[in-house]
Amino acid sequence: MAVRGYVLIEADVGHSKGVGEAVLALSHTDARVTSVDTVTGPYDVIVQMEADDLDKLGNAITDGIQHIEGVARTTTCLAVRLG
Repeated sequence: MAVRGYVLIEADVGHSKGVGEAVLALSHTDARVTSVDTVTGPYDVIVQMEADDLDKLGNAITDGIQHIEGVARTTTCLAVRLG
């Protein structure tokens, strides 16, 4: 079963659009980007990703998203099934 997560990105001032575009174009062998939204509020970009397991998801975030120019900080929220 795939692991799904939401990556909440705080971008440097003036970099939100570029960060969103770079994440959308991101090609990582460990995970798939399923959606990218530029948003208002405490975060600038929210990304939904899927991977085969938690380690692969983490690798895609640390090796991929966190290396994009303009990304200041990320917070990852894992999707869980309750019940």
